[in-house]
Amino acid sequence: MASNTSAGDEVWPELALAAWKDTYATLHLWTQIVGKIRLMQTPWLNHSWHVVLYVTPRGLTTSTIPYGNRGFQIDFDFIDHVLRISTSEGTRKEVQLYPRPVADFYAEVMRSLAELGLKIRINEMPNEISDAIPFSKDHVHGSYDHDYAERHWRILLQAERVLFKFRTGFIGKCSPVHFFWGSFDLAVTRFSGRKAPPFTPSGAVPNMPAEVELDAYSDAVSSAGFWPGGQGVDYPAFYSYASPAPDGFAMASVRPADAFWNKGLNQFNLPYDAVRTADDPDQALMEFLVSTYEAAANLGHWDRAALECPFGRPDIPRPVPNQTPGQPHPDR
Repeated sequence: MASNTSAGDEVWPELALAAWKDTYATLHLWTQIVGKIRLMQTPWLNHSWHVVLYVTPRGLTTSTIPYGNRGFQIDFDFIDHVLRISTSEGTRKEVQLYPRPVADFYAEVMRSLAELGLKIRINEMPNEISDAIPFSKDHVHGSYDHDYAERHWRILLQAERVLFKFRTGFIGKCSPVHFFWGSFDLAVTRFSGRKAPPFTPSGAVPNMPAEVELDAYSDAVSSAGFWPGGQGVDYPAFYSYASPAPDGFAMASVRPADAFWNKGLNQFNLPYDAVRTADDPDQALMEFLVSTYEAAANLGHWDRAALECPFGRPDIPRPVPNQTPGQPHPDR
């Protein structure tokens, strides 16, 4: 289903879930294929940070993937609508993005890798998706609307910008702003510095190994991000949750007024349209990020004085308390 307005006409474009749900389902699976290629080649990094994708000025990227003493990278380009596979030898293959079954896309991607001398095999079963079909057998999902794929990426581009600024106000352990292809969301996670209490993996997430879930939630965190909707939420939304959630978290007062506690998902949500139509979208989103984090940190008794700092500013080094610029390091 095509739209009448180009995504490039708006900074925060409209993205009704019902209008692009079929493209969303197909693109989700395409990103999983690419993500699993990175998964098979990259040493494990805490909290699955080694498998994520990153937002670029044209789409999403794996960043550099190791292959022996070579390197390669896979990029979704949502302006030209191609998937580019580039190697450290200067060779490249392009896979066009257009309506076609997941099985066909998968076959061409794997063939392109082989032609570049990259012999990689992946687990074909999608993760975190109910009623999943192996990639090579999926002739069900095959929608791709260029405009809506671009709209989604342009929202990620804006959300990443605000989430990155939010990240600069924290000097404790914090994730990059990155895109998880399993759940198809953009996220940033702050860590309290304390381990989470032991827990038993729920097993509720389809094709999610228990070891992955244990690694993901080994520490007490406050996590926020954007996802296009689903799981009973019929619109794109920003989210924020704490794990483990401290007592009283669900009842905390958060901003802006459109934010609410989603009991079914155990998280705060802010509808994307509330941000998109706000007088100052950046400010509305930042209020949500800050107020939900503060609720998690205050109720969870985080050492905020040791973990936080002023938001970063371009070309201005972060001032360090009790240090004078130009003063020698005490160990020198």
